[in-house]
Amino acid sequence: MHQDPTSSGEFSLFENNLLYTRASSGKRLLNLIVDTIVFYMLIFLLAFFMVSVSPEMAPYFLSDDTGFSLIGNLIYLALYALYMGALESGLKGKSLGKYLTRTRAVNIDGTPITARTAFLRGLARAVPFCAFSALGSPCDPWQDRWTKTMVVDEQQSGS
Repeated sequence: MHQDPTSSGEFSLFENNLLYTRASSGKRLLNLIVDTIVFYMLIFLLAFFMVSVSPEMAPYFLSDDTGFSLIGNLIYLALYALYMGALESGLKGKSLGKYLTRTRAVNIDGTPITARTAFLRGLARAVPFCAFSALGSPCDPWQDRWTKTMVVDEQQSGS
């Protein structure tokens, strides 16, 4: 049985006859939380290392100046995009959160994502308010829509 892959639930692909189940909104939210926490832990460790090597950098990390704050936020968004792109590229559609929830990002036809697609998914996450695009049923955030990918539940799918 073949269903539209943009609908919720299960669907079968003609090419490989595997059954795929989209990851639930709860698993997607857990992925976001875990990946964000790990990212900020790495940023903290990087900042700590940079200040310990070069103490004169400390004021840049502690500044309350609005200009530094805006630039800092843009840098965080860019780094998060690169971080997620590198993870999904190197781990074949997975991130640390996806390992925990046993989910994986795949192309809409069920094939593994490429490094290019992984980095495009990362860039889409850097768009402001992207997290809000995941609200709804089925969970279909911009990084999925714009790159023609989806996150599947490996436990419930034939992958």
